[in-house]
Amino acid sequence: MDTLKAAFILVPCLLLGLATGFVMHRSDFCIAGMFRDLFLFGSVFKLRTLMLLVACSMLLFELAHMLGFISIYPFPLFGSPSFANIIGGFIFGVGMVLAGGCVVGSLYKMGAGSILSAVACAGLIAGSALYAEIHPMWGALITKTTFFKGKITIPQILGMDPLPLMLLFIFGSALYFQRSFRHGLMTRPTYAEGSIQPWKAAVLLSFIGLISCILIGMPLGITTAYAKMAAYFESIFSSKHVSELAFFQLNPLKYQQPLTGIPLIGGPGPRLDAVAMIQFPLIAGIVFGSALSSILLKEFRVHAKAPLRQYLSVAVGGIIMGLASRMTPACNIWHLMGGLPILAAQSVLFLVGLLPGAWLGSVLLSRIVIK
Repeated sequence: MDTLKAAFILVPCLLLGLATGFVMHRSDFCIAGMFRDLFLFGSVFKLRTLMLLVACSMLLFELAHMLGFISIYPFPLFGSPSFANIIGGFIFGVGMVLAGGCVVGSLYKMGAGSILSAVACAGLIAGSALYAEIHPMWGALITKTTFFKGKITIPQILGMDPLPLMLLFIFGSALYFQRSFRHGLMTRPTYAEGSIQPWKAAVLLSFIGLISCILIGMPLGITTAYAKMAAYFESIFSSKHVSELAFFQLNPLKYQQPLTGIPLIGGPGPRLDAVAMIQFPLIAGIVFGSALSSILLKEFRVHAKAPLRQYLSVAVGGIIMGLASRMTPACNIWHLMGGLPILAAQSVLFLVGLLPGAWLGSVLLSRIVIK
């Protein structure tokens, strides 16, 4: 691939990452915190903004698809539902609460100077390496427990046009949020200069997701890059072992970039491919976008002071998330910001598992880590 064609992938992904990191830092948009607050404090304020993000994304994705701006639909890498989606979602829910942030939350917090979040990111890499060892067994389970083969979304399973279902959800959401705004349930007092209300961040993130689908051909996603980093590091010590692992030989990403028609092929192995070109710039952008936000606010500082048990918690949580993101497959950002808006069955099952997993993670957090 020549330099010009590569730029059509690298530059948009970097800019999307910068925007995501900046917006999430300014609004403290943490999906792990949304579920943690629900189970620890009974608060649905943050979770309400996630619902708004899903509703806005659903509206934008469907409009763009109808107008021809999104040509690949459903998006690449989504597959038929499996029982593994629920198990992976459950394990991921436990990990993200213990880690104090999801895969993207840990990145933007690390960008603002959090050493704890850096430990969580290291755990994500370690967990991805661990999954490579069990992939043959888990892949067999996925194959055996997959149902509605060849069907990706709920409308496809039901054999109907997706528009009526989406309109019903969007109309119901509009009524709910109209009432929520009228009663002041969507805003909170802010005292920090430059902060963004979470509901505004939800709308902005839905547009960022839309731009990603139009320019790149799929929603934001970064967890395969963690597996790729694990493969790179492991290759330093035992390249032969890496070459023998079936997981690192996979190339699940196979499609053409909509704008240029460039064939994009890639997977978790230690090679420079489409996954590296898409997800590494996204990761770098999220980190630097958050760092830029904190620097402009004069808030950037490296902070490492925390109890040992908290470091152990985020390390274990990161490892669990890395493992679960491959078992599911993918992470909460991919499923909640990309899959739910198109009613992907995998994403619905991921959420079914995520809820009890986040509850269990909250119980462990409150009784062991911050008792």
